[in-house]
Amino acid sequence: MGLFQEANMIKPELLKDLYQGTENILKIIVTARNNSIIQLLKMYIILVYDVGEKRVGKMLKLCRKYLNWIQNSVFEGEITEVKLHELQIKASDIMDMEVDSLIIFKSRNEKWLDKEVIGKERSTVDTFL
Repeated sequence: MGLFQEANMIKPELLKDLYQGTENILKIIVTARNNSIIQLLKMYIILVYDVGEKRVGKMLKLCRKYLNWIQNSVFEGEITEVKLHELQIKASDIMDMEVDSLIIFKSRNEKWLDKEVIGKERSTVDTFL
């Protein structure tokens, strides 16, 4: 009996289950691959801003959406290029370019930085090693 004839003998319900199982496995593989790609695209940054008093609240609220607050006007965390660009655009909308500043230190991975705190640490971050 040939392979084609054997395939015709399989019950349709079994074929449907086999197809759904294969589809689920493919979804898992694609999700894992996409997550790996996203992880590769992430970078670790330290962001520092100096803005006028009237704009501090807005800038604080904005930065907290993307990064971890660690001290007055200082944030850190992992972020993708796209999210960083989005943050920069939104920050520039808040800023007065004549007097305010935003400084971003970038690294591909936080493990390349050592953190030493002298005095009271304002906010602890679990992701920092």
